[in-house]
Amino acid sequence: MIVCALAAVFACKINTDLEQPVAIEITLPDSGRVEVTDTFRPRGRALNGVGDSVQAQLSWSSLDTATLAVLDSTTGVSISKAVGTARLQARIGSLFSNPQTVTVLARLDSLRASGATRNTVFVTPVPPDTAADSLSDSLSVQAYALAGAIPVNRRVVYAITIFPDSGSVLTLVPKDTVFTNAAGVASTRLRLHPGPVPDSVVVTATMRHVNGTVVPDSVTFVVEFRQ
Repeated sequence: MIVCALAAVFACKINTDLEQPVAIEITLPDSGRVEVTDTFRPRGRALNGVGDSVQAQLSWSSLDTATLAVLDSTTGVSISKAVGTARLQARIGSLFSNPQTVTVLARLDSLRASGATRNTVFVTPVPPDTAADSLSDSLSVQAYALAGAIPVNRRVVYAITIFPDSGSVLTLVPKDTVFTNAAGVASTRLRLHPGPVPDSVVVTATMRHVNGTVVPDSVTFVVEFRQ
């Protein structure tokens, strides 16, 4: 899903002709978040004095060209060049929008296991068909970004598949979505709740780029349960 950040920005002077542009409305893709080397196209439209769209040619520019470069001033197509924040601005003649902030993140490169990918959990059965809560070791992954950057506060999603699927109740602790820490590491643990004990559970960790495409090299963990 593409999430958009919407900002309506107004001229600094008053125009008494209600059919003339007095504001520029800008829409940035993905809430204004991109990764290094991403290209994107902002959207903009001119509004008249009563808030209706009017025909006008926008001209786009970057106020921070070391971080963000506008490739086409008429369409606004831009490319992110370095991690940081940059300001993007549109104008119609002498009418300028307020600068809109674009956040450029490190470009995710790959995901690897940080530690063992197999774990055995020994549970003590409680008749007739239950077990005390059992918790696996940490299921940790290391995210990598291009140019040696550390991907901080990036989302990692864990998913579980139970074998056999016999009604066992398992959850991920603290949850199935975890964010990388200052070292680019994310961790969760698998909890078995009272009930049937499965033979094993496969846990898969994945990441996505800001634009929604999957980062290569998902990580698979296998947690075995023994009584």
